[in-house]
Amino acid sequence: MMEKHFTLRNAQDNERRIIRDITVAAYAEYQAVMPPRFWTRYQHNLIATLDGEGNFERIVAEQNGALVGSVLLYPPAAASYAGAAISTSYPEVRFLAMLPQMRGQGIGAALMKECERRAREAGAQSIGLHTMEVMRAAIRMYERLGFVRTPETDFRPGEGVVVLGYRHTF
Repeated sequence: MMEKHFTLRNAQDNERRIIRDITVAAYAEYQAVMPPRFWTRYQHNLIATLDGEGNFERIVAEQNGALVGSVLLYPPAAASYAGAAISTSYPEVRFLAMLPQMRGQGIGAALMKECERRAREAGAQSIGLHTMEVMRAAIRMYERLGFVRTPETDFRPGEGVVVLGYRHTF
């Protein structure tokens, strides 16, 4: 199998719609396993975050001139979760996504390592993220990359939904 090559870079403002489309496509599989009202709110929040302005870096993976993945990197204590009383002393990764047909090619791990590199450059000693139990493939990747559970940062955004905290210390 031929290795796929991609580059990582900061997103351009005119790429927000593409990033949103990639993320919505990547997260669509969770609609069937999340409570319907929660999914509607989650998807709305995802789109609003990706379309809006924010105190975060938009990082993309590009292959052959097309975007194939993206991630948001928030600085420490940036209140990255609207409505959740979560504030961390370390940078936070959100909305890691790649086109479903591009999974398994190292794009997600490369985007996560780029977030880690940037966090270290900014002087951070660790980096965090939040995910849900239904995101099993992502959790396996995070754990392979050295992330460990931080139950003290878990939160419950809706009935029967627990968002799980993870952190990787360098």
